[in-house]
Amino acid sequence: MSDAAISFNQIPVNLLTPGQYVEFDNSRAIGGLVNMPQRILLIAAMLAAGTASANVPFQVSSANAGIAALGRGSIGAAMVSRLFDVTDAIETWVLPVADNGAGVAATGSLAITGAPTAAGVVNLYVAGQRVQVAVSTSDTPTTIATAIAAAINANADLPVTATSSTGNVTVTSRHKGTLGNDIDLRLNYYPLSEATPAGIAIAITAMANGAGDPSIATALANIGATQYNTIIMAFNDASNVALMETELNTRWGPLYQNDGHCHIGLRGTVGSLNTALSSRNNPHITSWTCETGGEPGPVWEKAALAGALSAYYLAIDPARPLQTLVLPGRLPASADKRFTRAERNNILSYGGATTIVDGGGNVVIERAVTNYKTNSSGIVDPSYRDIETMYTLSLMRYQVRARISQKFPRYKLASDGTLTAPGQAVVTPKIIRAELIALALDWVSAGLMEDIEQFKADLLVARNGTDVNRIDVQLPPNLVNQFRVFAAQIQFRL
Repeated sequence: MSDAAISFNQIPVNLLTPGQYVEFDNSRAIGGLVNMPQRILLIAAMLAAGTASANVPFQVSSANAGIAALGRGSIGAAMVSRLFDVTDAIETWVLPVADNGAGVAATGSLAITGAPTAAGVVNLYVAGQRVQVAVSTSDTPTTIATAIAAAINANADLPVTATSSTGNVTVTSRHKGTLGNDIDLRLNYYPLSEATPAGIAIAITAMANGAGDPSIATALANIGATQYNTIIMAFNDASNVALMETELNTRWGPLYQNDGHCHIGLRGTVGSLNTALSSRNNPHITSWTCETGGEPGPVWEKAALAGALSAYYLAIDPARPLQTLVLPGRLPASADKRFTRAERNNILSYGGATTIVDGGGNVVIERAVTNYKTNSSGIVDPSYRDIETMYTLSLMRYQVRARISQKFPRYKLASDGTLTAPGQAVVTPKIIRAELIALALDWVSAGLMEDIEQFKADLLVARNGTDVNRIDVQLPPNLVNQFRVFAAQIQFRL
């Protein structure tokens, strides 16, 4: 065997000056799997009072900083608050979007009639936040309306403002656009302890007629190539969702590899939700659904909570199912308004993610599916159905790239069987194959994949036939699945 000829990275072979020269090589320093950096991007509406610049991403480290930047009472402020209710452990960026100047703000109203026969308290809920007004027997509808409007305006965190006139309260969204239509107005969320004062009636006209959403096109153009593993978007209109689909399809491509997953919120009946979802078929977007007249909190807050939960727990283990995780602070729909199991199953089949209410009254994740349902031929295809699959694939791709770039930087490529001196920076298809099998074993140990023998049998590693500088690989991991359904038959005996 010939003498070793080590491939030094920095020490030249023609060095003549005496001395002791030592370089470092970190290509073998890291064993096992590497962690994938995590980053959240929140795309949300800002108000003019916010200090941020529209369409310019900025990093945020606390809810208070986000509220100041986006404007108190804004959709963005509510979303950043809900996000930090879940975690402050993930690097978070905000991409603020200003209202469409041509848009129209949604409005709703309360009409107060009658005369109170006993003192009491009006318990009004605006976007899930309680507004209380004391009522005395001497109050008229006009004084009650004035007090309700004043109480609404006194809470700067509410997404609305209010005016009153002769027993009527007009509620107006702070933002223009269709999102304002989702702001819930209701009385007495807790009917066992809350009641409208005797003698008066309050008729609510739901928020409606908001129109003209802004476009996220300019905002998306400003995020560059930075990778955001989780994107949470307030806007759920078809135009902006289509823009997000295009952006993520590009980011997931092999020439970009800065992939991410987007979370939005949708409200409706089973029929209206399925109609909206039937026009979407993208594996990179998860639509968190809730009932018409159900959960009082806005859909954008649900997207923020569920998206942040997904980001936090899938960063720990992307293959572990999200089911049973609690959305903190989320008020559930009343029992009569909740989707039934059959309805949720139907929504899931159309690509809508679902939540349920546990025994403690918490809103918890049931199943986090993506919008993807069918392949290019229109045939039902479950391959990209679940969000866990997408986060697992993203992590695997990152770890493949990390393993190869770490182990074989500035290496030469030779065919199998080439005899090179020990210490030479030469790699062959056989060496790469062995490294990929070692990586797969790490995936098995981490619970990301199963069936290592199948992986070995189906793994293809070959030198490209036309480009001698290129290795072509087909990786066949059998992804570990999620335990979702337990079915049993009790065949009893007497």
